[in-house]
Amino acid sequence: MNWIATQSYYKIHRQVSSTEQTTVVNDRSMYLYEHKVRTKYREFAIEDVFDMSYRQMGDEGGFLYLHTKQGVYPYTVREDPSSFIDTFKELK
Repeated sequence: MNWIATQSYYKIHRQVSSTEQTTVVNDRSMYLYEHKVRTKYREFAIEDVFDMSYRQMGDEGGFLYLHTKQGVYPYTVREDPSSFIDTFKELK
């Protein structure tokens, strides 16, 4: 099954040791299919996703929110996900 739209997002992990703190940025992708939305570790049936919204933070990036039956899931994005959100709304 091929995806309809994709949106990049990232996850920041901070690792602290006794001598230093390191920051690791993991780039990931979210995929919109006809019947589901899939991220690296989660998969939502399309009927369980009520809405998607975006809130810009600062000059670059912001948060893409998935409003689902299980709750609201935030994903940190670098670019405006409007086309991904519009494609989702057309699909619904």
